Amino acid sequence: MPSVQPVSGTLDTPAPAPPPPETGAGEAPRIVPRRRTGQRAAAALVLALLALAATSVVRNDAFQWDVVAGYFFTTAVLRGLWLTLWLTALVMVLGFALGTLLAAMRLSANPVLRGVGWGYVWLFRSMPVLVQLLFWFNIGALYPYILGVKTVNLLGPITVALIGLTLHEAAYAAEVVRGGILSVDRGQLEAAQSLGLSRWRRGRRIVLPQAMRAIVPPAGNMLIGTLKGTSIVSVIAVQDLLYSVQLVYHRTYQVIPLLLVATIWYVVVTSVLSVGQFYVERHYARGAEHAR
Repeated sequence: MPSVQPVSGTLDTPAPAPPPPETGAGEAPRIVPRRRTGQRAAAALVLALLALAATSVVRNDAFQWDVVAGYFFTTAVLRGLWLTLWLTALVMVLGFALGTLLAAMRLSANPVLRGVGWGYVWLFRSMPVLVQLLFWFNIGALYPYILGVKTVNLLGPITVALIGLTLHEAAYAAEVVRGGILSVDRGQLEAAQSLGLSRWRRGRRIVLPQAMRAIVPPAGNMLIGTLKGTSIVSVIAVQDLLYSVQLVYHRTYQVIPLLLVATIWYVVVTSVLSVGQFYVERHYARGAEHAR
């Protein structure tokens, strides 16, 4: 009987793994980022189109940039800009003051106050702001005298613009304030109440700081929208920024450069307000956790 020779190893023994690549002592493997050729090509195309657009604007003589520079700091334009800024600030202050009162009415347990607050918001949000301005401008047809004074003498164009824009702004401010108050967790109010804090102190120390995180972003958008929306008062002969440049180009027929003057001023002021909004938001966002 033939003898069987022993076989080295077994069939179940796995093959030895290849040695890892040498990366150096203590050096982690290098991670190669994924190539995004499509995104880079799209970005290059967008930059090229923006460069072409900017070049066409700068080199197009029809824009008359020398005329824009000549009228940019004129007295008439700066006076209109000041009226626009003044009107925007006053409308925002009065609008949010009235809007806060309306928000409190809407959150009230009294059904009459809640119904009146809801009705005001519904009515003034339903009417275009231009219609409201024209209505107040012609209020003398309904009420020739107010407190014994002729309406024409009592309500000038600036007063009409202030009333119309404030009533319109208050309807939106009421919803912004109400949404901010409702964003505060009710459990925190109950905890503050259990500690014996007064209602005024609860509102000032608990509700307001947290509600402002939800109020500031839409309020900032409203401020910028109000700044641009004041241009509509030019239809009732209020000499704001737009109306001031209109008076100039009706005399000189240089429509495009004068509109560019107004546009650039709006862009400058809006940019400053946007920076201010950023810092106000960051102030009220301290201690809050944001999901990135």
